[in-house]
Amino acid sequence: MPAARGLPLAGLRVIDLADGKAEMCGRFLADLGADVIRVEPPGGAPTRHREPVHDGVSLYFATHNANKRGVTLDLRDPAGRDRLLDLAAGADFLIETERPGTLDGLGLGADTLLARNPALVVVSITDFGQTGPYRDWIGTDWTHMALGGVLSRSGIPGREPVMPPGPLAYESAAVQAAWAGLLAYLNRLDTGRGDHVDCSVYEMTAQVLDPGFGMGGSATGGVPATRLPRGRPQAGDLYPIFPCADGYVRICVLAKRQWRGMFGWLGEPAEFADPKYDSMGARFGAAERLRVLMGDLFRDRTRDELVAQGQERGVPIAALLDPGEVLDSPHFRARGSLLDTEVAPGLTGRVPSGYVEVNGVRAGFRHRAPEPGEHDDEVFAEGRPGRPVTPDTASGTAVTSDATSESAEVAPRRPLDGLRVLDLGVIVVGAELGRLLADQGAEVIKIESRAYPDGSRQSLGDEVISVGFAWGHRNKLSAGINLRSPEGLELFKRLAADSDVILSNFKPGTLESLGLGHDVISELNPGIIMADSSALGPTGPWSRRMGYGPLVRASAGLTGLWRDTEVEAGFCDGITIYPDHIAARVGAVAVLAALIERRRTGKGGTVSVAQAETILTQLSTGFLRESLEPGSFTAHGNSGEWDAPQGVYPCAGDDEWCVVSVDGDEQWRALCEVIGRTDLSADARLATAAGRRAHRDLLDAAVGGQILGEDLHTGLRRRVRDDRPFARLAPGRRGQGDDVAGPALLHAGQETLDGQEGAGQVPVDVGPPALLRDVLDGQGAAFRAAGVDDQHVEAAVPVEDLLADPVEVGGDGDVSGHADGLAAEVVDARLDRGERGLVPAVQHDPGAGLRERGRDGRADPSGAAGDQGDPVLEKAHRLSFLRGQAVAVRTMIVTARAVSSTRQNSASDRVTTLFAR
Repeated sequence: MPAARGLPLAGLRVIDLADGKAEMCGRFLADLGADVIRVEPPGGAPTRHREPVHDGVSLYFATHNANKRGVTLDLRDPAGRDRLLDLAAGADFLIETERPGTLDGLGLGADTLLARNPALVVVSITDFGQTGPYRDWIGTDWTHMALGGVLSRSGIPGREPVMPPGPLAYESAAVQAAWAGLLAYLNRLDTGRGDHVDCSVYEMTAQVLDPGFGMGGSATGGVPATRLPRGRPQAGDLYPIFPCADGYVRICVLAKRQWRGMFGWLGEPAEFADPKYDSMGARFGAAERLRVLMGDLFRDRTRDELVAQGQERGVPIAALLDPGEVLDSPHFRARGSLLDTEVAPGLTGRVPSGYVEVNGVRAGFRHRAPEPGEHDDEVFAEGRPGRPVTPDTASGTAVTSDATSESAEVAPRRPLDGLRVLDLGVIVVGAELGRLLADQGAEVIKIESRAYPDGSRQSLGDEVISVGFAWGHRNKLSAGINLRSPEGLELFKRLAADSDVILSNFKPGTLESLGLGHDVISELNPGIIMADSSALGPTGPWSRRMGYGPLVRASAGLTGLWRDTEVEAGFCDGITIYPDHIAARVGAVAVLAALIERRRTGKGGTVSVAQAETILTQLSTGFLRESLEPGSFTAHGNSGEWDAPQGVYPCAGDDEWCVVSVDGDEQWRALCEVIGRTDLSADARLATAAGRRAHRDLLDAAVGGQILGEDLHTGLRRRVRDDRPFARLAPGRRGQGDDVAGPALLHAGQETLDGQEGAGQVPVDVGPPALLRDVLDGQGAAFRAAGVDDQHVEAAVPVEDLLADPVEVGGDGDVSGHADGLAAEVVDARLDRGERGLVPAVQHDPGAGLRERGRDGRADPSGAAGDQGDPVLEKAHRLSFLRGQAVAVRTMIVTARAVSSTRQNSASDRVTTLFAR
């Protein structure tokens, strides 16, 4: 079965040993065109028996191994191990999910694999990483969501935290592992060296699945999740859900114009005519009364009526769909988000097709998962021998060589150095995608205008810029360009002609309406890659609907599944940021794939991500099951469907909780020993998962009674050994508990931002969700704490000096550009690690044209600011740098990044040119 043609990763070979953890990593690479060979033991992998099973087919295995070829190898047998080494010698990637040390014990560890094939990228996905104090712990999806802080904001105030539906921790980890793996592969194309990518699911969950340490949305009003009150927040008034004649609808009224539409829809009640209600804060203060009025308006109308009327009035609104309705949705069917296909021999079902579209074509489901050993003869006959890979220093593209030679030693680097990205992205998903590229060395220029600033700048606190905005846009440059003016359009096009990637997440059709569609830009720059993200996709009958994360979750069925089943209308997703961070990483993976393809073909292209399809794909097993067994995909709250005990149990203390998640008979016996109930392990009624499910109440009482008196931080830790599958700590407060900022994350490279006013002392994620040997952590990774002078450069710019006439945006000054009232501005920042001082801003004559730039992103030395005679402004614009970790606090604005020394060619000065309109 040849690699798929026309997909960006065609020609790459992946050996996939993943089983039970993040199997979607290989599937995603296969969707993008890689030849993924699934290796199983004789008789098949354990996940072939994983629930849900329909007519003898594991629906999990079917959805997570589509588009792969399958071979069988007995790795306990020397001949099988030799054959795997032969496969790895001719491969580009190898993915494995064994516990740390397991493959080393078989003579198949990363060092052995890299010795055989120095260009191989080995991706190891484990619960807690290959090193660190928790490396030998066993995790489950539930325990990762507990430890990662996800549960702390999920639930009804005053009640227990509520588990989200689906295996979101492992699904999200799979996407991030693909991102980290492709970074290593892109680095290999420049250096000829492979890498060992050490991925910790715990780390990845804390970073990205509704993270407390990164970019936040309007759900928290710009306040970091780490500062939220103890317990589950009252989030029902943020994105309220209302019953109607045939179900529920959700609205998401944020902007002034949206409120004006809602005000008119309500009949313009006099009590809300005061212009102060244009402010979200004022409306939030009157939320109780507004809910009454809106509830009366919606109660007797159907969902379809309300959605149609809301769209007409410019009010963001969506119906809460159940999984069956999602499967029958005309929008998702029209887009190809869902398709009816053979998922196993003789079994046809409706399944989400995949994450992303590339060049207008779905990179998704093409063929069913393999049967055990189905492609043994085919694969082993191909005999793709390994050949060393060396970098082509002229083109930067890796080439194979028949000569056997060691690639030159190179220092760890950032693979995206020299890449220029124009970032039009806004709010969370827009910020994250650009930030991921900037962290790995790309010159990312965030473009805004005073008329249309990024909405995530606003904060309900007293920061000039929200802390979340500063975190989410670290390492970027900032330029103010008005795309609705002829001059701004021309300026953008001239930048685009010399850029590599353009990012956006506007309503579909926006760039085209501005004359900036791919057809126009590609004429200027055939190598440009344009990546867009939208709520529901750029095509289909719902594509023009206003979309925010809460509405996407409602339309994709997630809101109805994520609820407290013991509370009427107990929907629990009000404050979550999911799926923004994951959708951004889906986009980042696809952008890297497109860049890899461009090295091969010289052509650019398009990438398109629909946030709703991110949800569908991460819940693909449930949707497939629903298509085969209507009514089966329902909310389960904190009761695991396939085994018991699985639940969230209170511990001693105020709002402290612990998750216990048993998966299989071995874990059941271990749990009985931990809680001192060997009598239960001897009970024949409880010997199987089915028996334990039938006696769930008995087990919940036994486990809950044991945990209730335990102190969360001492008792359970003392009693649970590393090799026991006990769900450790579920932080019940603020977004993240002490354990999340504890030794495992700090060992793995999460850094603490300490003493920065407006940010406080909190962990900050600083790089890819993995440890790599030859790829540096994200920009700012070495920053440790305030006061370490050789680690950062600091200077503050008073806002009153920056903006002569600030515009109110959510109560804060508009800081979307570097200056107020300038036709154009160029900021020449001489930035070198350890350099201190002011960064001058110079006025630029808009008629003089842009400076010519080299392809490495540096300004031409002959066009230095002083040589062009641009006068230095009297107001010195001082920027703050924390070695690339941008933090904006109260009277500071952070808009640029320090440049790593690895990006400099010769001089210690680095001139970075910004164009502002």
